Amino acid sequence: MTKTIYLDNAATTPTDPEVLKEMLPYFCEKYGNASSVYGLGQESKQAVTKARKQIADALNADEGEIYFTAGGSESDNWAIKAAAEALQSKGKHIITSSIEHHAVLNTCEYLEKRGFEVTYLKVDSDGLIDIGELEAAIRPDTILISIMFANNEIGTVEPVKEISETAKKHGILFHTDAVQAFTHVPIDVKELGIDMLSASGHKFNGPKGVGFLYIRKGVRIKSFVHGGQQEKGKRAGTENVPGIVGIGKAAELAMSTLKERAEKEIKLRDHLIDRILGEIPYTRLNGHREKRLPNNTSFCFRFIEGESLLMWLDMAGICGSSGSACTSGSLDPSHVLLAIGLPHEIAHGSLRLTLSEKNTLEEMDYVVDCIKETVDKLRKMSPLYEDFIKNGK
Repeated sequence: MTKTIYLDNAATTPTDPEVLKEMLPYFCEKYGNASSVYGLGQESKQAVTKARKQIADALNADEGEIYFTAGGSESDNWAIKAAAEALQSKGKHIITSSIEHHAVLNTCEYLEKRGFEVTYLKVDSDGLIDIGELEAAIRPDTILISIMFANNEIGTVEPVKEISETAKKHGILFHTDAVQAFTHVPIDVKELGIDMLSASGHKFNGPKGVGFLYIRKGVRIKSFVHGGQQEKGKRAGTENVPGIVGIGKAAELAMSTLKERAEKEIKLRDHLIDRILGEIPYTRLNGHREKRLPNNTSFCFRFIEGESLLMWLDMAGICGSSGSACTSGSLDPSHVLLAIGLPHEIAHGSLRLTLSEKNTLEEMDYVVDCIKETVDKLRKMSPLYEDFIKNGK
């Protein structure tokens, strides 16, 4: 098998040809500024309005609750910083989890340096927060709970409805980073009681550089980017019309196939998990076995370095990762893997493979065979593994 097998869809996805086709006219033909009053500009404004409805429909939200941004990180920053600023007279305490994306963790750290207090909830060995611990962490001055919908590294889906109900009971805003979950699992913001939700277009076959923040009607937070009156005065800057058109179309396409796509991905995912756990000893699945994203697999292989495994797989035409794309190049083990209780030496042997409905069972078998062969080679070069075998395991 000589073609590239792409298994890093949690990092980014290819733009769907139908999405690109929808975007192209807004670069050179329908190039008007969406804030202009003449016909060319109004054409762009109508395209933005249509995309806003496509996103709203995907969430069962109202069109006026969708605000376009440059991506998930901006959306997370906006939700957390703006909520903190708007509500600081009521309190300066925020609750999040220890396994959040760095767009949330670093934003919370930023706020801590400015007088806010942050509680970082621990998670269990599968990456799930405990609702009882969340309840116990709430204080009279708690103003925001920000817990991700699903983890980007280990795929665990958090108990979002229970988190929302807990927040609502105490009159606290609830924000969720749904960058990995949006269009991959059903999300109904009204049924789940979500106040704010972040997502990014390039995670579901849309373009890079565009995302959105859902802000429930009635939630009053301030602008994040100051300037003009775009996005109802809350996010200044000329609208990225091609990108907005692209994210809207991508959401529409993804939602139209969600059920069938998830079923196929789960079949491929479980085949991959079953073969790797069954055929490669001293291997651990990271994340919850059932409460996980349809396309996510994450493993730790003892006695090897994940980076070495990645390089060997790359030579075999397989694209994977050792964790979040935002921390690639770091020599430190994943904060997520450490948070679920793994020691450094095991966390260093991680491999994340995130597939799509375009992958096949034949590819999964090829991937497993390559991993088996590579792990065996790397372990034979490991003094730790040699000592482990000599000492009778």
